[in-house]
Amino acid sequence: MCGFVGYIKGSHAMDHSSIMANMLETIVHRGPDSGGVHEDDSVVLGFRRLSIIDLSTAANQPLYSEDGSIVLVFNGEIYNFQELREELKSKGYTFRTSSDSEVLIYGYLAYGTELLGRLRGMFAFCIWDKRDGTTFIARDGFGIKPLYYTRHTVDGTFLFGSEIKSFLPHPSFVKELNKDALRPYLTFQYSAMDETFFKGVYKLPPAHYMVLKNGEMTLQSYWDKSFREEEQSLEHYVEEIRETMRESVAAHRISDVKVGSFLSGGIDSSYITALLRPNKSFSVGFADYEAMFNETNLAKELSEQLNVHNERRMVTAEECFNALPTIQYHMDEPHSNLSSLPLYFLAELARRDVTVVLSGEGADEIFGGYPWYQNSPKMERYEKLPYGIRRAVHHVAKKLPANRISEFLVKGGQKVEERFIGEAVIFTEEDALGVLKPDYRKGPSVSSITRKVYNDVQGKDDVTKMQHLDLHLWLPGDILLKADKMSMAHSIELRVPFLDKRVMELGKKLPSRHRVNAIDTKYALRQAALQELPEEWANRPKLGFPVPVRHWLREERYYNLVKETFSSDYAEAFFNTDKLIGYLDEHYHGRRNRARYIWTSYVFLVWYKRFFMDM
Repeated sequence: MCGFVGYIKGSHAMDHSSIMANMLETIVHRGPDSGGVHEDDSVVLGFRRLSIIDLSTAANQPLYSEDGSIVLVFNGEIYNFQELREELKSKGYTFRTSSDSEVLIYGYLAYGTELLGRLRGMFAFCIWDKRDGTTFIARDGFGIKPLYYTRHTVDGTFLFGSEIKSFLPHPSFVKELNKDALRPYLTFQYSAMDETFFKGVYKLPPAHYMVLKNGEMTLQSYWDKSFREEEQSLEHYVEEIRETMRESVAAHRISDVKVGSFLSGGIDSSYITALLRPNKSFSVGFADYEAMFNETNLAKELSEQLNVHNERRMVTAEECFNALPTIQYHMDEPHSNLSSLPLYFLAELARRDVTVVLSGEGADEIFGGYPWYQNSPKMERYEKLPYGIRRAVHHVAKKLPANRISEFLVKGGQKVEERFIGEAVIFTEEDALGVLKPDYRKGPSVSSITRKVYNDVQGKDDVTKMQHLDLHLWLPGDILLKADKMSMAHSIELRVPFLDKRVMELGKKLPSRHRVNAIDTKYALRQAALQELPEEWANRPKLGFPVPVRHWLREERYYNLVKETFSSDYAEAFFNTDKLIGYLDEHYHGRRNRARYIWTSYVFLVWYKRFFMDM
């Protein structure tokens, strides 16, 4: 696990050595063990290393082919590198290290861009081919590792790297707020567009690669994660899940440094911990709210049953508010998922003892674990009425005062494409437009973002449609981004065995009734986990990472802190601050729960101040 930044030189002459040194300093947290730079007439590549496999200096990057014509910078892990290594050695390639990185160089020489179809792992990398001036940049199939790029520069410099902040020291980079990003963020709680909050800076999409040559850029997809059901019995799939997950965890545990696991009270991290059996697991809860927001007792209890030592920590509101500017700095873009708070402190806790942790991200998206994938019994019965009738009732209910009955009738007359945008729905679009100043209302609508994904699954059942959307928006844009950024903030490598190529190929075949049914969500996975976990853990409802922000915002200290920010001159540039303060007062006095509206707006302002006022 590491970080890199690079650029194809523009027209301006400059001191590239000092520039790259400054750029690398911004991502030193991603790789505190060593650094390296390659520079020639065309490109500059910089690298920071966190040593995981082959701890020798021979594996330092940038890494070169035997003849020096190919240069690599790579962030991630290739879990089938030993198999690929033997395959490439049989073709006559000679390896100088025992690292997984070197297979990318000789794999590229042997297979070109088709190498990506052979890789199993999490990765973002750049290969500079001096022979013909080709830059080959790629990102893993799920988007576990981040990769950004931009040509928003004054002299045509093309920048790319693991974190946006590494672009800021480059004198040619134009730092400018993307005004279109704020509107969708208020609803999604994360940056849901390809273009980021920095104008002209883009994310390379998961399962895509880019080739740059002679000033031309080609962007290409290389892997399809679409579900294609294959009819088999539940028993067949339960056994296949067991075998595949055992093998995936075995592959993900390969390391030359200590490995642990994150552990909550839910099935996903519990299953991974049970398969891994590390020396230590790590858990976080919230001080003063142990009764409501604490899964650490469950984690400790399971760890004792598995004979694993559990390290846990209780976090305070003060610690979370104090850390928020640092958290948003590491996130690069505003990100108001509350679980980033405990995750930041969880990584900090784990780093005292291990360098690699395994975690349970991705199980919900592949195996159908989110509660909203499962209709309530009442909705199941209601949806037996013809759609035309439900649609007519929907239009009438939309005009009625909002309550449980009218909201039920509105939802019952909507297609999934209308009502489901992923896990988080913070501001309604109407409220988002109402709180924003005119310059910030012009961003894309929520439906224009989700429509592009839904177009790929026309004709599929609703569960499959929702999972497909989450795999392509929610998972890379929220879940995996915070997992990478919060772990790397503390120089720790987070691995996700559910998000494995072989696990996904299995999940794609699983009929939707084995994923979600009237009995439970994640049904087949829960049955598989029973072999490793007590029944109460295998069947435990999903809780996520509960955070008591709604309670904190009813404490005078934090109410005043947020109100001061909402009353600031810079808040006035973006928001109708009277409305923001109205939401805050409404919440503080207990008239309505507005915690997520308040937190999402506050996080943006904290982020903006950190990147555009304090730097």
